Amino acid sequence: MTERKPPGVSWETWIDRQIRQGMESGDFDDLPLTGRPIPGLDRPRDEMWWVRDKLRRENVSYLPPTLAVRKELEDTLAKVGRSQRESEVRELVEAINAKIRRVNSTATAGPPSTLVPLDVDRVVDRWRAARAS
Repeated sequence: MTERKPPGVSWETWIDRQIRQGMESGDFDDLPLTGRPIPGLDRPRDEMWWVRDKLRRENVSYLPPTLAVRKELEDTLAKVGRSQRESEVRELVEAINAKIRRVNSTATAGPPSTLVPLDVDRVVDRWRAARAS
């Protein structure tokens, strides 16, 4: 099917002939979705559909750094609640604070960061109060 269109043959005739020959030789057999509707055909047009589809197929997710650090903060606070030692709580808070500072000083894309580093002593006090009750 890589041959050139012969002179004097219309494009439509040449293409139809190639399709017919492909069908006769079985080139279109066993194509994905054969006999089924094309998925997403009735969805609204999305200019970034191919990016989203590629990320979904590759099982990749991407969050802008400012949103990713918010998620990490939530996860860190959950870990703090499960922590057994004060030293572990302090390490967790210092680690997330370093990430918040880095994102606040370097992020240029995505939504703005409204996070401020946590007060380590306040978090430790809350952790102690939660453990006491």
